Amino acid sequence: MGANMRARSAREEAKRAVCTADRAEAEAWSMRMEGYGGPAQPSPTIGQCINGGLHFLEVECNRCKARASLPLSAIRRPRDTEIWKLEASLKCRSCRKGRYAPPVHMIKLTEQQEITPYRWVLPTEER
Repeated sequence: MGANMRARSAREEAKRAVCTADRAEAEAWSMRMEGYGGPAQPSPTIGQCINGGLHFLEVECNRCKARASLPLSAIRRPRDTEIWKLEASLKCRSCRKGRYAPPVHMIKLTEQQEITPYRWVLPTEER
């Protein structure tokens, strides 16, 4: 096996290792959130969650208790943004009264959308 083949093989192995590590970190955070309600910090980044195969963030409105699975790829924030930093900017549209919308809390990360899509205010849609 030539040097180029070894290098290519090592790169592929490194990519798989990073993917596995990202998934493990995202799953640990998700279990902590779902099982104990937190703490939300420290948390993986949006990019780590997506790279690890967990593409959706499940949230719940503090007022009406509606839940939603939000696609992380639709959130227009840098991929190195930590998940916990999103919570303050996510709001439930159905509970919005004028400029006020009640806060939500994060439940867990999931591979697939587990909840029927629901209209939520994403961090980039706030005004």
